[in-house]
Amino acid sequence: MIPFQNSKIPKLPKGFVLETKEPPSPDALNRLLSSCYGETHPSKKLSLALRNSFCNTSLKEEKTEKLVGFVRITSDKGLNANLWDLAAEPGGFQKQFLAVLVHHSLAIIKQHLPGCSVSLAAPIIAIDGLRSQGFLLDPNGIRVMAYRLR
Repeated sequence: MIPFQNSKIPKLPKGFVLETKEPPSPDALNRLLSSCYGETHPSKKLSLALRNSFCNTSLKEEKTEKLVGFVRITSDKGLNANLWDLAAEPGGFQKQFLAVLVHHSLAIIKQHLPGCSVSLAAPIIAIDGLRSQGFLLDPNGIRVMAYRLR
């Protein structure tokens, strides 16, 4: 299990807000994912994933409500919590957005899912920020495998 680190709380840049009540539309999330990774998900499957997630956290530009960051949490509510679709719009705030999303997600997990181990797939740009939150890359030699459902 990865211990929750009480590191410095990353600041959200002025003009941006966190949204946890309403998930983004599949189209808005696919636009963000496409700008970050070039990969998207079928809208029906993405909509189902958003509905069945424990929590979805969106980062939006306050004035335009444009989605600029996202992460969703799934859990078996016992042993495991997983962060999925961690993404932040490329640009000057990308690392800061990723740090805010991860820190906020870990706070939710600590409060609502104590005792769960946490795993995630993340872009290379997020590695330093994840390490500062206590994540280990391939702990004890564990390697993760993924299978794409299409």
